[in-house]
Amino acid sequence: MKKYITLILLTLSVTAYAQHEHHHMPMDSAANAQRRKDMNPKEGIRKLEPRTDKMQQADTMMMSSQLSRDLPMSRNGSGSSWMPDETPVYGYMIHGKKWMSMVHGNITARYTGQDIFKNGSRGGHEFDAPNWFMGMTQRKIGRNGLLGINAMISLDPLLVGLDGYPLLYQTGESYKGRKLVDRQHPHDLFAELNVSYAHRIAPNTDVYASVGYPAEPALGPPVFMHRTAASNNPDAPLQHHYADATHITFGVATLGFRYKNVKIEGSTFKGREPDEERYGFDAPKFDSYSMRLSYNPSSNWALQVSHGWLKDPEAMHAGHDVRLLTASALYAKKLNEDSHFTASLVYGQNHVVGEGHTLPSALLESNLQLHRTALYGTYTFVRKNAEEFDLEQQFPGNPTFNINAATFGANYILAQIKNTDLRLGAQATLNFSPTALRPLYGTTPVGLEVYLRINPSLMKIMSGHRHQKGMDMSGMKM
Repeated sequence: MKKYITLILLTLSVTAYAQHEHHHMPMDSAANAQRRKDMNPKEGIRKLEPRTDKMQQADTMMMSSQLSRDLPMSRNGSGSSWMPDETPVYGYMIHGKKWMSMVHGNITARYTGQDIFKNGSRGGHEFDAPNWFMGMTQRKIGRNGLLGINAMISLDPLLVGLDGYPLLYQTGESYKGRKLVDRQHPHDLFAELNVSYAHRIAPNTDVYASVGYPAEPALGPPVFMHRTAASNNPDAPLQHHYADATHITFGVATLGFRYKNVKIEGSTFKGREPDEERYGFDAPKFDSYSMRLSYNPSSNWALQVSHGWLKDPEAMHAGHDVRLLTASALYAKKLNEDSHFTASLVYGQNHVVGEGHTLPSALLESNLQLHRTALYGTYTFVRKNAEEFDLEQQFPGNPTFNINAATFGANYILAQIKNTDLRLGAQATLNFSPTALRPLYGTTPVGLEVYLRINPSLMKIMSGHRHQKGMDMSGMKM
């Protein structure tokens, strides 16, 4: 526990940056002028005042979406995916003369116990600290260009372990030549190093290109760590390898086109999942492909459908390609200055080429933040086969099993220091075992977790602009 306490104290000191918080209007005055033309006073939008020099300067200092100068930063998901515009943003802003930057992430020191009543023989327990940290920076190029750089790391290999953490019914990846079963694999130290360039070719129209090593292709919804509806749960969803497992891919190139609130994009990338050498870089390949269509019908919704053709993704299942289909609907609603509701509905399915298996999954997750208190829940359905559980010998013919699990949790902000939250929380998971697996897992094994979490505070809107809290760093050189 000493290393966790030390890391918590270190994190508090490192993350005590100045913050300047964004608002949902775009950066450029040209785009603002277009929006003023489109505004309808009958819909309750007040007529805009003439812009002053200070207002023009404020817009110049605002951070936009990573892939469009005309979209709000809150639309950023992981990779090039979209979130609803009303998505709450937790992060630290740093303003330079030419570069705009944001830092976000979290660390959760916890105790997790799977099957605490020992209904079966597959549970486990441990103290660990899942975590991730991400930096984003951007600068405008000329009148229409936008250059973005993202970097993300995770200390999971050190603070969770190279074989991951216990999580009943989770499968995917391997360690020391054995499948990881009832464990969630750790994320690599280097989770994203990505460079992008977006260009506005007409009002409301952008094209962009990005290259990453590692990075995330245009496939699936925003990864679970970046979905606000999932952010309070320290565990990865059981659906992870059915929807968003490609978020760490060693070799990705993506092209995209946006018109208003519709975007189509495609990627080529390495299909094989990261190997078990968690501190290094895998050899890049471009042997797999994906396409994604995204649509945000309003500021509260983000919809997407995507398809991926993955070449040989599993090391322990070599020679088997996978077709991955996903669809999702994300919802976000601001309730007041420090309260909001978010929810996600995600469908994903893996079709193993040559085997005839189509394995579907569905996930419903929600989070209600009421001032200092958060209440959240998740319901997951996945269909997995005996091979995924490493049970081919016990179940000849490789049958499939329907897995259902429900999680309920809550946390409370104990303290806020330099725009950093310290949260105390707990959650319980009820797993519903299929009949065939009850001799191993029990009928309804229960998981329990208690945790302390550190993360940036919520960025708040003040008088139509994101209000700065803390020391002003707008003159900082980047």
